Amino acid sequence: MSRPSDAALHPTVSITPSEPVKRLGIGWRWWFSESVHLPVGNRIEFRFQGSRHLLALYNEGARKSGETSIDGLCSSKLRGSEHRLTFVPAGRAYREWHEAASSAQVTFLYFDPAALHKPDDGAAGLAPRIYFEDPLVWETASKLKKAIESAETNCAPYLEALCGVLAHELSRSDHDLVREPAAVSRGGLAGWQKRVVVEYVEGHLGEQVCLLKLAELARLSVHHFCRAFKKSFGIPAYQYQVQRRMEFAKLRLADRAVSITDIALSLGYAQTSSFSSAFRKATGWTPTDYRREFE
Repeated sequence: MSRPSDAALHPTVSITPSEPVKRLGIGWRWWFSESVHLPVGNRIEFRFQGSRHLLALYNEGARKSGETSIDGLCSSKLRGSEHRLTFVPAGRAYREWHEAASSAQVTFLYFDPAALHKPDDGAAGLAPRIYFEDPLVWETASKLKKAIESAETNCAPYLEALCGVLAHELSRSDHDLVREPAAVSRGGLAGWQKRVVVEYVEGHLGEQVCLLKLAELARLSVHHFCRAFKKSFGIPAYQYQVQRRMEFAKLRLADRAVSITDIALSLGYAQTSSFSSAFRKATGWTPTDYRREFE
């Protein structure tokens, strides 16, 4: 179990405002696990910089808007967060804010750097990662969470073994991210290409993103990018962007405090009628009729 002195020696994530948030933590020695439940609609801010590594697991929920950043990396405004992870090495400054579109739950795992040490780490250590997906890291981190929360005094060898596996998987993830080829994989986009393109589209839903920009991000010609994108996603890039805009519009329409005109403007439509036409074409509903479904 955690002791009062642990919190003083090893600070946890600062959450503002703290009142609507529910958090429960437990831990000992090198490990600490904390479950955080976030309400719908509030703007919540996370901040952390400490002597321990931090791994965030986004268990459920999606954010209506927000941004995640770690010093030295490009920030992410990706909205879909379920089963994504963020890794913050000890000493790095981490900041995140979001408005939850639905009830959300995040797990914070804190590790003493010695717990994630690998003999072959050298001086490089583990690199920070924002909003990434990795089933292996997720599975190992979930096992660690359960083992920490079991509070069994004889589980230290198991926790140490899991930390060794996690260190290897985090290292492998960083290595693979760098080494992924720029070439199109099996006719579609490679994993890293899909990630950068999707994150860019999600962060610029209020703009008309040009194909040239997306192709540059993927390091492909426009011709090869268009063909590879459709192979990977099943629809053209322009249609994908419209689809993501409409999904975001649905989240906003559920909040009656936001006018349809404001939603249209936030998505880059100069006129409400243009937004209404696009929404009806994509969903079969007018924005007004869709909003009535929530009454």
